[in-house]
Amino acid sequence: MPKESARAALLLRQNWLVVPQEVSRRRSDLHLLDVREQDEWDAGHIEGAQHIPLGELGARLGEVPREQVVVAVCRSGSRSDRAAKGLRMSGFEAENLDGGVTAWTRAGLPLVAKGGGPGRVI
Repeated sequence: MPKESARAALLLRQNWLVVPQEVSRRRSDLHLLDVREQDEWDAGHIEGAQHIPLGELGARLGEVPREQVVVAVCRSGSRSDRAAKGLRMSGFEAENLDGGVTAWTRAGLPLVAKGGGPGRVI
């Protein structure tokens, strides 16, 4: 499939979910965008992810890189699903991390806290 056709098909998808293990394997190809609130982020987040709370995302789209596929992340996947849909409507290639950081930790993948130590999901 030509690149433009693949991109058009991606933009039309309603819910494109990826699982934590796939995101972990593809990290260098992806931009992780955590849309949780500040206290959730401080307690534990995926190292290297960008943090923009969902309520601020529309006003801060210019901070999100367009050259990589964006994977939206939240606690369980609900807020990040809304973020991914909004990003696609704004012309981004976006996916939703299925199960959010809860699934990430259940898969044995680490979170880091604000101070750099081990993180947790709140």
